[in-house]
Amino acid sequence: MDSQHHLHGVSSGVGGASFSDLWSPDVMLLTLLFAIAYFLITGPFHQRFDRATPATIKQKSLFVLALLLFYAAQGSPVNYFGHHYLFSFHMLQQAILYFAIPPLVLLALPEWLLEKIFQPKWLKFLLRIMTQPVVASLLFNALFSFYHVPFIFDAVALHHGWMTAYHVVLLLTAFSMWWPIVSPLSDSKKQLAGLKKLAYIFANGVLITPACALIIFADTPLYATYKEAPRLIASLTASSDQRLGGIIMKLIQEFVYGSVLAYVFYNWYKQEKQDDLPMEQTAPILMKTPAAEEGRV
Repeated sequence: MDSQHHLHGVSSGVGGASFSDLWSPDVMLLTLLFAIAYFLITGPFHQRFDRATPATIKQKSLFVLALLLFYAAQGSPVNYFGHHYLFSFHMLQQAILYFAIPPLVLLALPEWLLEKIFQPKWLKFLLRIMTQPVVASLLFNALFSFYHVPFIFDAVALHHGWMTAYHVVLLLTAFSMWWPIVSPLSDSKKQLAGLKKLAYIFANGVLITPACALIIFADTPLYATYKEAPRLIASLTASSDQRLGGIIMKLIQEFVYGSVLAYVFYNWYKQEKQDDLPMEQTAPILMKTPAAEEGRV
């Protein structure tokens, strides 16, 4: 019964978890290193780069939030219990990693920094291919769905290296999927706009639904990894835990996509109203050039 959990390196008892098991000092150190690197590069070291400006307070705040969520997903008890005992915690971890962190990080990175990162021609070419809306959407949602096919999930769960590699790939494709929505690059070819962006977000929500539905409405536990796990809460059966995990994933995904949809629609509607204004109403706005403003001082 406990064979799979021994392969994870833990016993069937919950009380044996140490502080390092629950709070992952290595992930804490990695998180701190990310923070130090970001604040140095976008702060005092930004002068070493051409046309670079310091990160704004908003960008810094978003990056800190992303780091806190990263540690909550990868270094807190959410990771430990989600990896060994509770499918619902595992899905919470997945939702944070793929639907919360990528847009926050992309919004937190200054444009000049991303241009420096993708300056090599091969990286620029790879970025152009991987962030094509159709490619990015299909690739992430396909990999996410395949990951939750029971025999694939159980096979990956038995090997820590495989699981880590799959999660890294999923995270990278999640960044690709979010890129057409929140890309900080000013090049319009790298980002959708208006109705196309609304359709893209909606399509991503539709593509992930079958995987969530399979998990939520399954009559029996799908994953041996969690079916055979010790019950932390007696009343939370393997089936209930699985259903809860699917609901958590779907709710977080719907909340994030819904919020982004509302924001994008509001900005698109505001722009459309601005474009529909009569010329006599838009002329005063257009005439407020820097030179005209200087003349008034």
